[in-house]
Amino acid sequence: MAKFVLWGTYCENALEKRAPFREAHLAGLQALKEAGTLVTLGPTEGSTHVFGIFEAEDQAAVEALVKGDIYWREGIWTAVAVYPWIQAF
Repeated sequence: MAKFVLWGTYCENALEKRAPFREAHLAGLQALKEAGTLVTLGPTEGSTHVFGIFEAEDQAAVEALVKGDIYWREGIWTAVAVYPWIQAF
């Protein structure tokens, strides 16, 4: 399995706008964590950016998971980029 990092941005007023979707978002993340696909994911202070680390077969698999997340589908995340990552330590 390869590792990938996610970097993205949140919409304005993300804390308010995410409220109706938060439970579904967290449930999806929990499932990915339990499957071993998600290492970690969370917002920066102030919820302006999102950062995550994934383990998957390829970049396309991670991109599909991210684009399937309710935060992406509902416009809470406004931009996301996935990059192959080499963990040095």
